[in-house]
Amino acid sequence: MSLKLAALLITASATAAHADLRVNFYEGAPKDRFRIENASHCTLAAASITLDLSTSPAGLIFDVTGAGAGVEVFQPFEIVEGAELLATTPSVLDGQSQIQLDVASLAPGQAIAFTIDVDDTLGQRAITVSGSEIEGATVAYDQAGTAVTGTFSSSAEAGIAVAGC
Repeated sequence: MSLKLAALLITASATAAHADLRVNFYEGAPKDRFRIENASHCTLAAASITLDLSTSPAGLIFDVTGAGAGVEVFQPFEIVEGAELLATTPSVLDGQSQIQLDVASLAPGQAIAFTIDVDDTLGQRAITVSGSEIEGATVAYDQAGTAVTGTFSSSAEAGIAVAGC
């Protein structure tokens, strides 16, 4: 392997491994969980973070009521970590595929996590979402009209490099 290629591979892997905003999805029963962590050295303030499942290949949706678009088990949206870091608590409708979190302030090392039920509308097991099913879903970080987007990998994680402080 050439020295130039090795340097390129190291740079690419370092960027993915050291994302400033890390978003993880954890499949669970009865609740699925999303966790968003500020891994930067800067406080992120007056920003929005939008999770968009519509870009996944499995037709993922949020299943928050028993009478809507989801299958079998449902779980309402519930902030389980960092509620005080949000400017407002979002309202999530059954069957929607996006959630926008308006962040008041997220200091280095702080996280926001919520539970909800995510259902697959195109696959065989609608109530279980694998990493390959969320792969392709996106997360966008928007501050002062400048948006940066990351994409979930098959390991159910996404990273976003946030511009310097």
